[in-house]
Amino acid sequence: MSNKPAKTPSIDGTLQRSLSPMHVWAIAFGCVIGWGSFINPGKKFLPTSGVAGTAIAMVLGAIVMIIIAFSYAYMVPKYPKAGGEFTFTKNCFGKNAAFICGWFLVVAYLTNVPMNSTAIGLIVDGLDGTADILKFGFHYTIAGFDIYMGEMLLAMAVLLLFGYLNIIGVKKAGFVQTVLSVLLVTCVFTLFIAALISSKAKGINMEPVWGFDYDKEAAKAAVEAGTDLSEIAKYAHSGTSGVAGAILATFAIAPWAYVGFDAIPQAAEEFNFSFKKVSFIMIIAIVFGCFVYTSNNTVAAAALANWPDRVMAGEWVVLIAAEELLGTFGKVLVGVGVSCAVLSGIMGFYLASSRLMYSMSREGYLPEWFGRVDKKYGTPKNAMIFCIIVSLSGPILGREALGWFVDMSAIGASIGYFFTSASTLVATKRFKDGSVFLKVMAVTGVVFSVIFMILQLIPIPGLSGVHFGVESYIMLGVWILIGAVFYAMQHKFFTGKTEQ
Repeated sequence: MSNKPAKTPSIDGTLQRSLSPMHVWAIAFGCVIGWGSFINPGKKFLPTSGVAGTAIAMVLGAIVMIIIAFSYAYMVPKYPKAGGEFTFTKNCFGKNAAFICGWFLVVAYLTNVPMNSTAIGLIVDGLDGTADILKFGFHYTIAGFDIYMGEMLLAMAVLLLFGYLNIIGVKKAGFVQTVLSVLLVTCVFTLFIAALISSKAKGINMEPVWGFDYDKEAAKAAVEAGTDLSEIAKYAHSGTSGVAGAILATFAIAPWAYVGFDAIPQAAEEFNFSFKKVSFIMIIAIVFGCFVYTSNNTVAAAALANWPDRVMAGEWVVLIAAEELLGTFGKVLVGVGVSCAVLSGIMGFYLASSRLMYSMSREGYLPEWFGRVDKKYGTPKNAMIFCIIVSLSGPILGREALGWFVDMSAIGASIGYFFTSASTLVATKRFKDGSVFLKVMAVTGVVFSVIFMILQLIPIPGLSGVHFGVESYIMLGVWILIGAVFYAMQHKFFTGKTEQ
């Protein structure tokens, strides 16, 4: 099989080969870095894992993702069709396993689009000071969070616009994604340099470096009372179990943090370059993603002498830190950076979700309607329309459900990584062409994928804040139930002869 895809023009029923290596890197990186890299330092990373715990977890997570990426790089040339992990699993393990893999990948990708859209209102709210320009019209409350019509309309408009860009042509979407990704890297790197040379960024500010038990009422009361850092230190994570828990709490969601590099195989039918470049593109996207997560988290703590107070008050610590370092320009920098992260995440996961659903439909796992390709633009228009409709639920539900969606995305990605690594072991045996190095990487990928799932699903004594919360378990159960219904509806297809 040739490593170079044919550059034939699109015809009815096929996808256009119009994505360059830069486009594909931008799609992967844009998926990896979304709202979480700017919002989660205050919402999760700093309080749960601190600076040190988050940095270690992110680096370890990146290493594991690179290990798994070798399996993707091997499998893409073997099965260069839209669908990625789903396609690999179908060819190596059959229909039932492919359905499980595909169903959980849908939730891993698609939940990230509404998640990113809910951050749009936060961006404007953080930058407009007391103006509250989007807080107009009717509003209501979900889980204690106020949702305003203005914020909802803006987020929906962005979702519709970027959905349309995906429909009218993947090359146009790839160009927009590249611009957004380059701007994002520039903003984060500029903020990082500012922290290095500024006297306001200090190592002592990073305490407690392993985070603290912010759920304890005593810790909350201490912060609200305005006590100094020595009081907060009483609740800091310490000892072997405390440090291990701090690291693993963030490491467990590494599949969510880095989900997106695996969006590359979803667009395999649209590459206009050699498949040999896939591994390099994936690794660069993962390394850049690791830098952004670690840099934003570290800068936020280093620039703020009282970051625990800010965290407990629910403030946007990355934005405040940028303003401390660079004044108004810092706020603008973060505003541009997080906007690019959110928009590139929406664009990238739209592409990944629609291509996955297109592939599942084409193979008979979903209704035929999802597999139709637009005759003019050569894109899976119907699948894209469905993704847009589902994503519009994000602005309606608000941001308080973000943590639950993170957990769902993490378990879905972990299942996808597991099946890809396992499929690599099957394929190397089938084609008799895998190196010892590749097989070791695949086995390691299987092991770590299982570890991720255990950390996410099973409460481990002594490790607090690592496994799912109650709401996430409920959402997982609902998603499995819906999947079971679809499986039952397609019972004849799944009991038929498996296609190879």
